[in-house]
Amino acid sequence: MRAPTPDGPAPEGPGLLPPDYGRPSPALVARADRGYARFLAAQAPDADPGDHGQDDDAAAPQ
Repeated sequence: MRAPTPDGPAPEGPGLLPPDYGRPSPALVARADRGYARFLAAQAPDADPGDHGQDDDAAAPQ
């Protein structure tokens, strides 16, 4: 014999995950967007490394 098929959806009991489980909240997405925008807006360091003596010809091995 088979068990009867329920008429509607199964009741949500303890231990069952809500349908939006695993989706980030809108607040979390907004916070990530702000952080990414700050990352993109950061100024790149100058191409000139400054005078640290690393490019001196006198310090180069002969």
